[in-house]
Amino acid sequence: MFSIGLSSAAYIAASVLFILSLGGLSDQESAKRAVWYGIVGMAIAVVATVFGPGVYNIWLIMIAVIAGGFAGYYVAGRVQMTEMPQLVAALHSFVGLAAVFIGLNADIELATVQELVAAGGNQDTLTGFGKKLAGKDAVEIAILKVEVFLGIFIGAVTFTGSVIAFGKLAGKVDGKPTQLPGGHMLNLTALIVSLILGIMYFNGAGIWTMVLVTIIAGFIGWHLILGIGGADMPVVVSMLNSYSGWAAAAIGFTLGNDLLIVVGALVGSSGAILSYIMCRAMNRKFVSVILGGFGGTSGPQMEVEGEQVAIEADGVAAALEEADSVIIIPGYGMAVAQAQQSVSELTKRLRAKGKEVRFAIHPVAGRLPGHMNVLLAEAKVPYDIVLEMDEINEDFPDTDVAIVIGSNDIVNPAAQDDPNSPIAGMPVLECWKAKQVFVSKRGQGTGYSGIENPLFFKENTRMFYGDAKSSLDALLQRID
Repeated sequence: MFSIGLSSAAYIAASVLFILSLGGLSDQESAKRAVWYGIVGMAIAVVATVFGPGVYNIWLIMIAVIAGGFAGYYVAGRVQMTEMPQLVAALHSFVGLAAVFIGLNADIELATVQELVAAGGNQDTLTGFGKKLAGKDAVEIAILKVEVFLGIFIGAVTFTGSVIAFGKLAGKVDGKPTQLPGGHMLNLTALIVSLILGIMYFNGAGIWTMVLVTIIAGFIGWHLILGIGGADMPVVVSMLNSYSGWAAAAIGFTLGNDLLIVVGALVGSSGAILSYIMCRAMNRKFVSVILGGFGGTSGPQMEVEGEQVAIEADGVAAALEEADSVIIIPGYGMAVAQAQQSVSELTKRLRAKGKEVRFAIHPVAGRLPGHMNVLLAEAKVPYDIVLEMDEINEDFPDTDVAIVIGSNDIVNPAAQDDPNSPIAGMPVLECWKAKQVFVSKRGQGTGYSGIENPLFFKENTRMFYGDAKSSLDALLQRID
């Protein structure tokens, strides 16, 4: 068993490693090292907690740790990179559910301890969390109840919201924004009722109030995420990440665990900042996105004129042979087709011919923040040719060929030309300004948000139909 001093030292070391991990993830070259910082930090945190003072039934805990570790290892080994957003959303739901269970258990434990104290029982029989509760005065118990309420409320919102996000990302729930009659007023009413129940609980009402809060907050999470459009899923994932962090922080306050408070605050604040940054990148207000204000139409959308003109691999290869500068725009379709290795090989061959090849990454490309960057890094595409939207958007007019691979909404000119479009005002990659545009796409369907793309009908655009990997492999056969 660790002493209090040793546990505190381990917690400090773990906290420092978590901070270093977050800092390292901001750069692709240091990301691998940063991941290891996080792994080591979490290992230290788990060991220090399991073998820390006041912890009993260690063998039961170890069985749970081993079972959970094996489940995580098994799932991580089977999940494809295209399914990573769904996995992240699912993991957020576990954090929320844990917050709810711990909050309810804390209230049950508090009632048991108070009954023992009132009956004049032997408090020496209390251990662990129960012993901590017995030492709290009236003010500390009042604060504990506030922490329990916040943990349960945020946890329930996170749980059901993450489940719906998982469903939308996996295609099991319609990606279009949907709300019940009453819309935002339903959410507001549910929030007010939850606050009233929280006040009742604070003033001595039983655990039934927290059970009702769990149900009502679960409804808020379900309805809130259901009302957010599919194009917002990257923001939703980072937002739920923030919610799970604050739920963990609330758990930390309830249990008196300093490390959990620090980690929860790090996750909560970083998730909130990332969500805000992504909203700025889409020219949307953070609050309106969270409340489901994006993804619906505000009037009749502009009709798209013209026709989509197809091209075969020979035509694309000929254009690339003549081109001096090429910009590749990857999207979720590249991830689905697992075409990143083929893209990397195409890049090598074109650069070997002396052509300038770069990648343009939109902040919300894919269904997870940084999704495309991870795929390209996996395929060993050089970091220095992978550029963000703001760094490369002005270069399209001087570019000979732009290749769009599985992207739709992030290259949609309707964002600039159609004020009634659901993505009106969203900054997009202006690839249509290149001399030639080739779009690798399975068919003539719309993108994830269900919006038609005028890019596909422009005179300088040619549609390279087919599975992205198969199409690129066919293209590679024609480029030495």
